[in-house]
Amino acid sequence: MKDPTEDRLLARCRAGDPGAWDDLFDRHYAPAYRFVFQLGFHLTHEDAEEICQEAFLSVIRNLASFQGGSTFQTWLFRIAANKARDFMQKQSAAKRGGGQVAVSLNAEDPGTGLTLDPPDPAQAPDVALARAEQLGLVHQAVAQLDLSCRELVELRYFGELSYDELAAALGVNAKTVSSRLSRCLDRLEALFQAALDRENIAFFPV
Repeated sequence: MKDPTEDRLLARCRAGDPGAWDDLFDRHYAPAYRFVFQLGFHLTHEDAEEICQEAFLSVIRNLASFQGGSTFQTWLFRIAANKARDFMQKQSAAKRGGGQVAVSLNAEDPGTGLTLDPPDPAQAPDVALARAEQLGLVHQAVAQLDLSCRELVELRYFGELSYDELAAALGVNAKTVSSRLSRCLDRLEALFQAALDRENIAFFPV
């Protein structure tokens, strides 16, 4: 659904109104940050901020190309997801051969609100560790999906876009989105289970 207030704000940005850019940033930075932060299990807050800044710079440079086929936030999320993938690929290349990235038990998954440190008093340390490892494997499994599936899963579950918003962004109908997403989730489940088996980690529902 079109937001007349946002349409006017975007028009002011296109007209070069500096105050409008500040308003756009204030309106969309926090959702974009939350979206980016949960795309990579090992991303730090500083990493997420850097990626968001790159995404907004891209918006400034390319706003004229935004035709309104989807909401502005959906468009921003797709740019942010691309920037995050580029960032993580560079990060992975820089660390390749240097050992595995450490998994922090202090990490919080913004999608679930799960905080692993301090652990639940009733939860054994080995269970807390297994859950931390599982969260890492989920992100690894998402990263192994083909680009179209990865984008769909990221926007649906990390960006919390509705089926109608996804349909508008992808130029298809909602039923097609549902069908594609179902196939992507089947693939994701298989990748996650294979990772669990490979790492010999017990599955603990979160």
